Amino acid sequence: MEMLLMGAVLSMFGLAVTCLAFGAAARGEKRPEPAEGVKAAVPATRFFVSPPATQPRVPIEALLLQIENHVRLEQAAAECFLESPNAALLHSRTISPLVN
Repeated sequence: MEMLLMGAVLSMFGLAVTCLAFGAAARGEKRPEPAEGVKAAVPATRFFVSPPATQPRVPIEALLLQIENHVRLEQAAAECFLESPNAALLHSRTISPLVN
């Protein structure tokens, strides 16, 4: 019974330490507000989003050609597998630059 009680107490202690550590890590640091009329040097960015000016614009025709080429290569790989099925062909990569 004492071992069970000791295990429960240690578990509660571990839970309390974990909660304290999580609370300390999750607490956000507050930045001082800039004075009126002062503009920030760098605009605030969003997480994993780059500004639209840095993203290159690719014509839709180029993307469609890449997709059509990828589909043709995948179909050729499937036909090759159907002609002589084996595990090596099933798990091999195609020569398509797009990821399957």
